[in-house]
Amino acid sequence: MNSELSPSQPSVSKGLQVVREWVTVLVVALVIAITVRTLILQQFYISGPSMEATMFQDNRVLVNKLSYRLHDIHRGDVVVFDRVTVDGQVVQHDDLIKRVIALGGETISIKDCKVFIDGKLHAESYLNDFDLAQTVLEDRCRMPMMEDMLIPEGQLFVMGDNRPQSFDSRMFGPIEQDLVVGRAFVIIWPFSAAKFL
Repeated sequence: MNSELSPSQPSVSKGLQVVREWVTVLVVALVIAITVRTLILQQFYISGPSMEATMFQDNRVLVNKLSYRLHDIHRGDVVVFDRVTVDGQVVQHDDLIKRVIALGGETISIKDCKVFIDGKLHAESYLNDFDLAQTVLEDRCRMPMMEDMLIPEGQLFVMGDNRPQSFDSRMFGPIEQDLVVGRAFVIIWPFSAAKFL
């Protein structure tokens, strides 16, 4: 004599199978999202004026964290880096975004707000026209003169595009290349400001 399944048994097992499939899909999606954020891409929020007019406060940028595992850092790259400061016994980490101006082994100087790399004038088309039009040098770039500084190997000299309002390597010195989180390559928010960097 054959036994027959009641009509409710197949629908219960089918319902469990559907739930199991959805849980699997959600777990896989979560693992992929965490992997992408940790190893490949991360969104950062711009909270200060130091990179105006390239990007503005409240902009969001995507940072490629894999980029510098594939190639070297280049002058002109916009990078996010971890700036570590110690206040007594408190260690503080701040993510800053700046432009790479000089690389390890190069000499940088500033004369009348103009940047020189190894004695040659460095063209900077990304600087703000309003700042460049200022007649008082301190208003144009905050620090109009800087003596020759040799950047040690493995370090970078970084500056904000908004020179009068940027706290950067002119004040805190070169940064360790190992502190670079990745290369900012696109503004994703707001949509009206979306562009590649």
